[in-house]
Amino acid sequence: MIHQYKNNGYNIVMDVNSGSIHVVDDMSYDIIAMYEEYTEEEIIEKLSGQYKAEDIAEAWDEITELKEAGRLFTEDVYEKYIDGFADRPTVVKALCLHIAHDCNLACKYCFAEEGEYHGRRAMMSYEVGKKALDFLIANSGKRRNLEVDFFGGEPLMNWQVVKDLVAYGRSQEELHNKKFRFTLTTNGVLLNDEVMEFANKEMSNVVLSIDGRKEVHDYMRPFRKGQGSYDLIVPKFQKLAESRNQTDYYVRGTFTRNNLDFSQDVLHMADLGFKQISVEPVVAQPEEDYAIREENLPKIFEEYDNLAKEMVERYKTDKDFNFFHFMIDLTGGPCVAKRLSGCGSGTEYLAVTPWGDLYPCHQFVGNEDFLLGNVDDGIVKPEICRQFKACNVYAKEKCKNCFAKFYCSGGCAANSYNFHGSIMDAYDIGCDLQRKRVECAIMIKAATADK
Repeated sequence: MIHQYKNNGYNIVMDVNSGSIHVVDDMSYDIIAMYEEYTEEEIIEKLSGQYKAEDIAEAWDEITELKEAGRLFTEDVYEKYIDGFADRPTVVKALCLHIAHDCNLACKYCFAEEGEYHGRRAMMSYEVGKKALDFLIANSGKRRNLEVDFFGGEPLMNWQVVKDLVAYGRSQEELHNKKFRFTLTTNGVLLNDEVMEFANKEMSNVVLSIDGRKEVHDYMRPFRKGQGSYDLIVPKFQKLAESRNQTDYYVRGTFTRNNLDFSQDVLHMADLGFKQISVEPVVAQPEEDYAIREENLPKIFEEYDNLAKEMVERYKTDKDFNFFHFMIDLTGGPCVAKRLSGCGSGTEYLAVTPWGDLYPCHQFVGNEDFLLGNVDDGIVKPEICRQFKACNVYAKEKCKNCFAKFYCSGGCAANSYNFHGSIMDAYDIGCDLQRKRVECAIMIKAATADK
């Protein structure tokens, strides 16, 4: 499968199955587009008014050499293995601990309903959290590195339990030959020096929630009485980012139909000094006034292009930064399992509620159809896990002929379910945005290769 596109003055050719990326001149770009359908002589005749015949012939030979070297027009090497893919042994390697089903903000787009997750406000006890870590250790097989994200709601509302669970996890590492990688997601309201010191010692990554410019952030992320949270959190976030040497964190925002010029929010955060930035599109049903709709896509595509160009301009200057959705590895890339099945929700990655229920991921919490079990009994509905295990890019019709399938791995199962009632489908707007982000990310690689 070949995907060709032009972006920021570059002619880019992707060989999807091999992962090879080629930046070519206009003539080679045109020849590649015709290569499989026409003979060399036919292409020379069709393009003779634009290019010299001898140049076309030379380019044809070079393209043929790339094909023979397995870098263009390659066969799909993964599909023949897919029948046995669902039978591969898997272990649980990551938990999302809902340490607090409560929040001190009232974000308008929150899928967790201000931390309640379609249920009741609750704090995870140390005892439940301890059982969750024991469950992870017991179900992780021979895997040594385990991941635990403290999530909410707002985790800092249950901070002592977070600290106690980290201490317990560390006490178990040598006993079981395991290594925990703890992460924390916070809105920053309760962030203070003590939290920062502990996080810098124990948390491998910290996610800081901020949507960008003050007016954008305060509109969507207010306190429950309506006042904004921007002025309170920004100085704290800046201090934390500096204390972590601008690594092992990211500021994470959400853009909506209210700020389709979201590239300005990204650049605003970069100008505040943040080097690790993620601003993601809101996922909401179209009837919500802030939801992204199909008619918004051209503007969003333009914004991604503008952002990508600005990142090229800032590359290797004191104003450069990383944008999470433009970070792409063209040399190695993810392992085959990641390419085919994505995040591992429902199999390798599970969410745990404050009372110990297990769900495929945080976005399924509260949907009883996806209740897997609990930390006392373990997984009691393995048939749900088998459904997620069978979820891959070849099981989804929308993915089979998509050039981005090995970069997004089929997209988010929860988004698919929420829009189509099946984890085997795909959220269409999300797919369009993912394809655009992949194109921009590759353009950035091309533009900065020689800088």
